[in-house]
Amino acid sequence: MKISIKTTVNAPIERVWSTWTSSDDITKWNFASDEWCCPKAKIDLKQGGRFSYRMEAKDGSMGFDFDGKFVAIDTNKKIIFTLGDNRMVEVTFVETADGITLTETFEAEDENSAEQQKQGWQCILNNFKAYVEQNL
Repeated sequence: MKISIKTTVNAPIERVWSTWTSSDDITKWNFASDEWCCPKAKIDLKQGGRFSYRMEAKDGSMGFDFDGKFVAIDTNKKIIFTLGDNRMVEVTFVETADGITLTETFEAEDENSAEQQKQGWQCILNNFKAYVEQNL
């Protein structure tokens, strides 16, 4: 099953793209709630390149690595990657009159309900939007 989430970011495409693909920026927005953080992020943004983002509860009670490999990159337009468990994710960046509409479509995993996954990924995307717009 595929799940799609989206948001529209009121910022120039270059800023949206660079914030999505910069290790320094990723550590500042890549978590679903204020109780979590992303203490480190590594990204090699090229076809065949890999990424790894560490996500942890701030109290140290749990954490995990979110990692994968880039399949295709079309600068300022689209990123396709596979996750460590081979699920496919596509991220599109579309310029509109209201800003950049960013859509993520991903294959659901079996551990959590589709609604939980959608909510978690949407919260991260909402953090991304807020971070970009607050740091123009």
